[in-house]
Amino acid sequence: MFKIGCHLSSSKGYQNMAEEAHRIGANTFQFFTRNPRGGSAKAIDENDIAEFQKLAQEYGIEVILAHAPYTLNCCSDKPEVREFAINIMKDDLKRMEYTPNQLYNFHPGSHVGQGIETGIEYIIDALNMVLTAEQSTTVLLETMAGKGSEIGSQFEEIRQIIDGVKLQDKLGVCLDTCHVSDAGYDIVNNLNGVLEEFDKIIGFNRLKAIHLNDSMNPLGAHKDRHQKIGEGTLGIQTFEEIINHPSLKNLPFFLETPNELEGYEKEIAILKKLYV
Repeated sequence: MFKIGCHLSSSKGYQNMAEEAHRIGANTFQFFTRNPRGGSAKAIDENDIAEFQKLAQEYGIEVILAHAPYTLNCCSDKPEVREFAINIMKDDLKRMEYTPNQLYNFHPGSHVGQGIETGIEYIIDALNMVLTAEQSTTVLLETMAGKGSEIGSQFEEIRQIIDGVKLQDKLGVCLDTCHVSDAGYDIVNNLNGVLEEFDKIIGFNRLKAIHLNDSMNPLGAHKDRHQKIGEGTLGIQTFEEIINHPSLKNLPFFLETPNELEGYEKEIAILKKLYV
């Protein structure tokens, strides 16, 4: 089954997100756990969760992806910023247990001049503090574009983080198509080669989700500006190859393109026609 969805607003609850996803032809969705700029989260409504579980079964929603706030920086040079990130992630992972066995994605962070090695050590420390043996949620490290001092634009950096974490069975990876292209991986002309490199360095067993985004910038630009599917430098053929690739086609795909619901509906319809 083609698992395709987009980013939805969580402000009205899980039931509403399920209904919106179904209405635009999606069978999965991504959402922020709280305001994307950080801060407190809405209280969990157990009635809302119960209604969502019913709708998920009815609509065939098998997987959902929660996204941590953008303000999280586990490898900041400021201890209070790292502490904020750890506390938010701990709280988010507790909340995720209301919808067990799902996915939680976060940006590894920016080392802000301390150096990649120091940044990676801080990320490892954070994950070792927030992951628990009891959790059912898989935490995903997102591949990044490499703008500024971002960590995670190279597969080796993701691998190094995973290697330092004690509870590695709780970790996975979310591959962002815009980000990997901006980071210098040529998925337009050499998708198989990029995926072989990913498998060799990280392993396909770690790949749990794909962010489907075209890019406004050329290969290796390190800019991270998403574009609508088929309207950027990646092009529609690349997305056809990605969603039908034997190593990827059974994963959940999430659109983060610059769209409202109507635009997402159109993109989902286009991608469904391309999926075989």
